[in-house]
Amino acid sequence: MISQVSENTLLICVAEDIRDDLPGKLRALCQLMESRRWPWLQDLVPSYTSLLVVYDPDQLDFRQATTAVRQVLEHWQEQSVPGSQDEPSDETRTIELPVYYSEESGPDLAALAKACDLEVDEVISRHTAITCQVYAMGFAPGFAFMGEVDPAIAHPRLDTPRKQVPRGSVGIANRQTAVYPVSSPGGWQLIGRCPTRLFDRNELSLLRIGDKVRFYSISREDYLERGGEL
Repeated sequence: MISQVSENTLLICVAEDIRDDLPGKLRALCQLMESRRWPWLQDLVPSYTSLLVVYDPDQLDFRQATTAVRQVLEHWQEQSVPGSQDEPSDETRTIELPVYYSEESGPDLAALAKACDLEVDEVISRHTAITCQVYAMGFAPGFAFMGEVDPAIAHPRLDTPRKQVPRGSVGIANRQTAVYPVSSPGGWQLIGRCPTRLFDRNELSLLRIGDKVRFYSISREDYLERGGEL
């Protein structure tokens, strides 16, 4: 389903519910559109079940953009059929991210553990035991919405967001987890901090939709040696 969002954007909805296979398929759809090298295409923003297409309205209108996009969409749907000769290859990456879990780096760690009726070590153990998938990018450059965490450590956002969350902070919001790539306001439950830079002006975002991410625990000393800040 394609709908107009504004004078220079259209939205492609590919499903109604979140599925584990959608991030990889949406990434393939982006790659297919980028391969067309349309001069009017300005940006592609994939999300959980949709793809936002940003185009230059000085070069074409909504109907023309929709026609071009629909042709690619049909090709993508043919590729997505299991067993198809053109079925996209699995290019899923698994990225490991170190985290210094502590009350010093994660001001909500103890409170979250208490709210979940767990020991702090159990929260850390459950957060490092899972392999998350990047479902969407947004909010800030390089910010990846990942899921899903163990239900036992799922917890809502703070009632009042912080005005400033340090870069590298690792948070939980319901069944999702994320790392703040840059300092910004935020309301996720902070449980630690990651020294890895997730966004660089030259290299851009380390993570992309469909990536698998595993977290592992490091010491305070290791965190600082890797460039982490407290």
